[in-house]
Amino acid sequence: MADRLTQLQDCYDQLATQFYASIRYISLHHSASPLPPPFPTSQNQNQIQPSNGAIPTNNTTNAHQNDSTDPSSLPAEQRPDTPTTFAAAQRELAHDLLLKTRQIEAIIGVLPGVENSLEVQEQRIRELEGELREARMEREDVEKVREEWVGLVEGVIGGIRR
Repeated sequence: MADRLTQLQDCYDQLATQFYASIRYISLHHSASPLPPPFPTSQNQNQIQPSNGAIPTNNTTNAHQNDSTDPSSLPAEQRPDTPTTFAAAQRELAHDLLLKTRQIEAIIGVLPGVENSLEVQEQRIRELEGELREARMEREDVEKVREEWVGLVEGVIGGIRR
């Protein structure tokens, strides 16, 4: 198993990937809405005003309206989802992001913090070394018992063969 810092880095990498995937999904599968016409500024109005008093036409608005594409002409992966499907997918993506951030917070919560002084950390290491020594001694005792049982079973099997 990887150490906590490696786990934390892996989680951040996964979170970045999830962010990218979420943004990509939303940008590809949202329903298209028409863009509002640009608001003319006073500088633009002065430039567009014809001298003969005719009403100016806004060519940029017409260009935006003509650029709208039929969703059925798009590739399958770029077609907009139905509103209910899109909303459900957004909820699922948000839920996944929340789970990943909670996982990151849990890993951060078990990291030794700044509030732990060097002495406290060294004391904890000594405690863990003591626990490790005890576990090794217990393992050696269990190994001795196992060897005794193996010898006993071999004796029984040898007695049966005679």
